Amino acid sequence: MHQTYNGMPAGELLSVAWQKSRRSNPNGNCVEIAALPDSGGIAVRNSRDPDGPALIYTSDEIAAFVLGARDGDFDNLIA
Repeated sequence: MHQTYNGMPAGELLSVAWQKSRRSNPNGNCVEIAALPDSGGIAVRNSRDPDGPALIYTSDEIAAFVLGARDGDFDNLIA
């Protein structure tokens, strides 16, 4: 795999297994995440645009987000 960078085409991440939430709806309105090889972080893509840009985060950044979501830190953003 080539060097990963924020905003790279998700379609270039060939050796990853994309995963979506069980809470995603059948219309495909969700994001998908994938662990990058060699502890290279976590990639996030829009499921409706699987070849579009991927956001690349460190494992620590994803952990902070998940824990914040679990604690309700972002509940005010959901209508």
